[in-house]
Amino acid sequence: MYDAPMSKSLSLNCVIIFCASIAAAADRPEELALWPKGAPGFEAINAQEVSKPSTNPKYEGLASNYTVTHFPSLYVFLPPKEKATGAAMVIAPGGGHTQVVIEKEGWEVADWLNERGIAAFVLKYRLAKAPGSKYTLAEHVYADAARAMRLVRSHAEEWRVNPAKVGFIGCSAGGEIAGMIETKFDAGKPDAADPIERFSSRPDFTVLIYPWYRPGANRPDTPALFPVPKDAPPVFMVCADDDRSHVEPTVKFYLELEAARIPAEMHIYAYGGHGFGLRPTKKPAPVMAWPERMTEWLAERGITP
Repeated sequence: MYDAPMSKSLSLNCVIIFCASIAAAADRPEELALWPKGAPGFEAINAQEVSKPSTNPKYEGLASNYTVTHFPSLYVFLPPKEKATGAAMVIAPGGGHTQVVIEKEGWEVADWLNERGIAAFVLKYRLAKAPGSKYTLAEHVYADAARAMRLVRSHAEEWRVNPAKVGFIGCSAGGEIAGMIETKFDAGKPDAADPIERFSSRPDFTVLIYPWYRPGANRPDTPALFPVPKDAPPVFMVCADDDRSHVEPTVKFYLELEAARIPAEMHIYAYGGHGFGLRPTKKPAPVMAWPERMTEWLAERGITP
């Protein structure tokens, strides 16, 4: 069989496409497993994760969401060296613990933070309320959040991160996770065999966006999962008043923080609904300016310049 030689123009096009593919792959964030051998107690699991691919060319090769997760990880988004402030945030997307809405409340938030010189680490956590899930919020999802904080600090020098300026931000169910790591943390175990466990899991600040707070926190007859400790970090909170199922937990958490004398700033906007993230609301509304208020808060706290 005779194969005709490839034309120069076809060859050049192939090279361009190949190089473009390499560039796209290089632009993708690095994914790091929280536990390289698998999460404790689930090391032998070999089930498949389930996700939908993003349709946004900017996030080609990444998922838009996950509906089954077993291998918690961090996606590393680092700002340009010339912009880096040393501040960092672990990002927990929402999804009602039945999915991880990782594009809208993960990749987009990470890009926004990077533009402002803040290193961002998107957390793919285990889902406690997915059908058939054996994971629990208090044990496994919390463990993912705590491990994420330790992992970032363990790479602080490599990622040009100030280990004293590592925060945690979450939207909706991710805000609930932020509420957990806000109220339960430790300084690390100096003698731990796993060197990552030697680092602190305490966030230096937390940001909760339309959070569903800790289990039972919006019910007067059920105690919150973790009480607010006296050394909890400062908090920034945002919710819309027409997001009825989430505004009550937001305000309740704020009052608990105030009772414990933890510095907290809360913004309740009249309109915005639920799940707006960084995207415009259906009609222009003041809630769309919440990122600017957070930027001011970070600067006032000395977290960013």
